[in-house]
Amino acid sequence: MQTVIFDLDGTLVDSAPDIRASVNKMLAEEGLPDLNLPTVISFVGNGLPTLVRRVMAHFSIEDSQFSRLNARVLAIYNASTYEHTVMYYGVREVLSILHAKGVRLGVCTNKPEEPARHVLDALDLTQYFDVVVGGDTFEKRKPDPLPLLKVIGETSLSDVLYVGDSEVDAETARRAGVTFALFTEGYRKSPVEDMPHDMRFSEWREFLSVVEAKKVE
Repeated sequence: MQTVIFDLDGTLVDSAPDIRASVNKMLAEEGLPDLNLPTVISFVGNGLPTLVRRVMAHFSIEDSQFSRLNARVLAIYNASTYEHTVMYYGVREVLSILHAKGVRLGVCTNKPEEPARHVLDALDLTQYFDVVVGGDTFEKRKPDPLPLLKVIGETSLSDVLYVGDSEVDAETARRAGVTFALFTEGYRKSPVEDMPHDMRFSEWREFLSVVEAKKVE
């Protein structure tokens, strides 16, 4: 059975505006100014703890405050309604078609598992996925290959396609030894040409042909 595993933020959904809102609420409580969206996006990709540490470094906040601020941002984000988080155009159609064809689908994200599941629920996407793994599900997070390999399970690596938007995703796929499809319109920091990938696409309506190309390798 073919398996397709997706990153979440910057791949299936554009969640940066809601992440920014949660970070800025915490900053307001600390008497600090807002961060703009491009800055927050530049901090996204390695999980919430790394994002919070980057925010702290930006404002020269002492490391001793990390646990408190990390917990606060997570609490704010978990309590949000995700009103500014949207699917990229064509995602639902693609997931529906793949699911109907019997393709095994999963999510492997560095977002903590609880808010990842909340986002999928809020966008009515949970029904499509057999497994969801977050950045805190196991003791390691991407780019360590452990979370992706756990999602893959007993499936042959040759039958797996991993889909992501970032340098972290590209490195995760490389370490896991699976085929990587790069969604070029997410939160990557590097030029497409500088990121290792087996195939790429810029619009989700192109993705089904990517899956077909993987099947005939």
